[in-house]
Amino acid sequence: MRKIFAKSSLSAKKSLGQHFILDQNLTDRIVNTTIADKKNLSDLTIIEIGPGPGGLTKSLLKLKPKHLYAIERDKRFIDILRDLDQSQINKLTIINDDALKISIRDLGQMPRRIIANLPYNISTTLLINWLQQVKDIEQMTLMFQKEVAERIIAQPSQKAYGRLSVITQWLCKVRLNFHIDKRAFVPPPKVNSSLITLTPHCEPLYPAKFEYLEKLTAITFGQRRKMLRTSLKPLDIDIRALGIDQTARPENITIEEFCLLAQALERVLTDNLN
Repeated sequence: MRKIFAKSSLSAKKSLGQHFILDQNLTDRIVNTTIADKKNLSDLTIIEIGPGPGGLTKSLLKLKPKHLYAIERDKRFIDILRDLDQSQINKLTIINDDALKISIRDLGQMPRRIIANLPYNISTTLLINWLQQVKDIEQMTLMFQKEVAERIIAQPSQKAYGRLSVITQWLCKVRLNFHIDKRAFVPPPKVNSSLITLTPHCEPLYPAKFEYLEKLTAITFGQRRKMLRTSLKPLDIDIRALGIDQTARPENITIEEFCLLAQALERVLTDNLN
C-alpha cells in the first residue's frame, strides 16, 4: 500500500483530518480483531469511513464480506479504491460523499458493522450520530485519538469521564483493543491512537431519551467543576428527590443517576410546554 500511495503522488489533507494506515500487517490485525467472534465476514454488511488509499479496505475485501460500503469524501482516492481488488469488485460500493449525511440503515442489510480509521476532526461527531442509529448497527470497531478513546471508556470518578463516556456506555458495551503508535500513520499525527469496539446493548442500560440525556450531560460537563445543584439550578430539577447527592460534581455521577436526571429534565421541559 505504501508503494501505491507513493506512486499516486497524493498527500493527506489536514482539513479532512486524514492520517492513513498503509501497513498491511496492521490493517489485517485491525480486521481480525473486528471478526474475533466470526470465521469471516461472509454474512456481514461492512461500512468503512474515510478509506483513503484503501489500506484497511484491502484487508476487509480479503475476508470476502457480504458487501462493503466505503464512504470517501475525498474524490482523489475514488479511482485508487476501484482498482484495489477486481476479483471482489462486485462486493464493493464506493460512495463519494460526506459520512455525516448518510443514514446507516440505507446501507445494505443487518447485520451491519462499521470498521473505520476515523478522520480525527469529525470522529466524535460521527460517533454521536451513529449512537442515535444504534438499532441499525451490530457492532462498531473504530480508531480514535488515544485521548478520545480514554474518554469513551472512562468510568465515574476518573479524570476522563464525561459526556462521551455516559452516552456511549449507556448504549454500548465498550472494549479497548489496543493502542497504535503515531508513527504507524501517514502522515504521523501528534498523538497516539486507540482501537475500540462498541457492541450495542439489546436495550439501553437504563430508561431515558437520547435528546434529554445528551442535553443534560452537555450542561453538567460543560460546568464540570460545579456541583449539580449549581449547574442544574436554572432547570428546576429536584435532585434530592431522586436520591442523588446534589453536592456531587458530574464526574462522580453514575450512568444510572444521569438517566434519572434526564427523565426529570424531560418532565420539567414537558410541563413547561403545557
